[in-house]
Amino acid sequence: MKNSELRSLTAEELQQRLLTEKEHLQKLKFAHAVSPIENPNNINKVRKTVARILTIMNEKENNN
Repeated sequence: MKNSELRSLTAEELQQRLLTEKEHLQKLKFAHAVSPIENPNNINKVRKTVARILTIMNEKENNN
């Protein structure tokens, strides 16, 4: 998801998206621990998405 798309979401939508991405990250890590996944770079992509969402949430909080 692009930054502009994330910035257009409300705080509640960002919170829901964050929970979804964290669950996805946890599942990827577990799958990789059990047996190597096909593309381990997906773990890094999801981690960066989580960080991006947290950054946007902090920006919105500080602007209020």
